[in-house]
Amino acid sequence: MNYLSTRGDATPRQFCDILLEGLAPDGGLYLPERYPQLTSAELARLRGVWRQQGYAALAFEILSLYIDDIPAADLRAICDKTYTQQVFGTAAITPLKKLSNGFYLEALSNGPTLAFKDMAMQLLGHLFEYELKRRGQQLNILGATSGDTGSAAEYAMRGKQGIRVFMLSPHGRMSAFQQAQMFSLQDDNIHNIAIEGVFDDCQDIVKAVSGDLTFKRQHQIGTVNSINWARLLAQVVYYFAGYFQATQSDDEPVDFTVPSGNFGNVCAGHVARMMGLPIGQLVVATNENDVLDEFFRTGRYRVRSSADTFETSSPSMDISKASNFERFVADVLGRDGARVQALFADALARDGEFSLPAELQAWRDHGQAWASGKSTHADRLATIRDVYEQHGVMIDTHTADGVKVARQHQRPGAPMIVLETALPIKFAATIREALGREPERPAGLEGIEDLPRRVQVLPADAAQVKALIARHCA
Repeated sequence: MNYLSTRGDATPRQFCDILLEGLAPDGGLYLPERYPQLTSAELARLRGVWRQQGYAALAFEILSLYIDDIPAADLRAICDKTYTQQVFGTAAITPLKKLSNGFYLEALSNGPTLAFKDMAMQLLGHLFEYELKRRGQQLNILGATSGDTGSAAEYAMRGKQGIRVFMLSPHGRMSAFQQAQMFSLQDDNIHNIAIEGVFDDCQDIVKAVSGDLTFKRQHQIGTVNSINWARLLAQVVYYFAGYFQATQSDDEPVDFTVPSGNFGNVCAGHVARMMGLPIGQLVVATNENDVLDEFFRTGRYRVRSSADTFETSSPSMDISKASNFERFVADVLGRDGARVQALFADALARDGEFSLPAELQAWRDHGQAWASGKSTHADRLATIRDVYEQHGVMIDTHTADGVKVARQHQRPGAPMIVLETALPIKFAATIREALGREPERPAGLEGIEDLPRRVQVLPADAAQVKALIARHCA
């Protein structure tokens, strides 16, 4: 399987090349040259693998469709090492929680940092270590986080041979628990950098550094953000696992609602559906930063400035530039690299927006059903209270956004699965506001907010970030 850039660079690259590279040289994102197509018989076989052998075996089957430059035995061993009950707290790895008839939460937050990002990041850590050892190389990972990516990456990479992590986060914009998870790490290979700005500023710096090919190659820069195809690929697996749990046969459509800011989580659902998984609707749930909701309602993609990006109680979605959206648009435009380049490199830089209403409608007419909605702070509070009172289940703020929007789009006879994004303890202040009580705190995390912190504050300046990286790599 070869990988090509969304912006037209057709130089063939294999999986392990793009695993370490991140962005393509032309600034685009990598996509496989084709999506493997699964027949009904193949879906039935995968269901059998999941039932009889579990999540790790299912992950191997899905990943092996896209990875042919890692020996099968090695890839299977990596999956087996990643998806264990010891790491994720349950043999099912991603069990469904039934809230009502046909309405489920898929639990994705049982990993080390209590967020769905662990599902991909734990795999990425093992893949990086494997490939770097095979090549005899080192890697300096540059990432941006709005809350959960950072801690998931750092916990997955801490102590890994040949890897340093430089993680950018918006200064003061994450919850106290999220900050504590990251900044309390004292490992020598972990470097936390709080940027004076919003998440989009952090993401822009990652792209600017990655776009400096000389610096990138000199300092062996890679990325763990969802612009890295390997991370998105890992997320495809739990759509299959959720589908198999909610259905008895392989011709029943299932709808998924996904809280989304950067479009990576829901883009994985798009890939699963392109492969042939019978997903009916993919529903995008946003908070007050509703760039994606506006697009799926109108076909207009209009990014916001940092000043116009709201600080909300679901802070991991306080994003106004959805990086993975470029992959989806590339598919909508039939992999027309020149047009993708014109939209994302030119139109967004010039006008801050572009429109694709006709193309989006044509996509929908071909059976690719999309829906969307947004949720506010008041909606989050009401949804958290209702789910707790009606079902005895405590959910975090982002999952609440998903439940609120999912209820608006649930269809008779079609199961609806909402992807859980984090455990409530990560957003304790809003849980206290909604329920008047503290969320449960997993064992071993008592007093994490009081631990010593290791973090450096910098302005939103790519040059200063590059200088810091260079100093640590000297």
